[in-house]
Amino acid sequence: MKFSLDKKDRYAIFQLEEENLNAVLAPNLKSEFVFLRNEGVRNLIFDLSKVKYVDSSGLSAILTANRLWKDYGSFILSEIDHPAVKKLIEISRLETILTIIPTKKESVDFIMMNEIESELLGEQE
Repeated sequence: MKFSLDKKDRYAIFQLEEENLNAVLAPNLKSEFVFLRNEGVRNLIFDLSKVKYVDSSGLSAILTANRLWKDYGSFILSEIDHPAVKKLIEISRLETILTIIPTKKESVDFIMMNEIESELLGEQE
């Protein structure tokens, strides 16, 4: 499985560099997500810009990541450029469960605002 990982202080961007997110890749992807979560990555942006096809196993890997980060930080799907991938997410009604933000820049802004809000609320308590 080919991917790139760009780690920053408050977030990491995981870009899958494969066209198909399917049953062949899904187990390895889930393992990478678990590894990143255990490593302490609080916010993960999953860049799907190169992905043209996702099957049910791929959706399962995405939902696994969403569960891993649910009460820990943010898991964001970003750069969903291919119509087939968008359609699958819509048909599956996953846009109601997942945080989907159009661009990486907007995703980073979203995370930074959440982090600032968290810090401010922490100071008030």
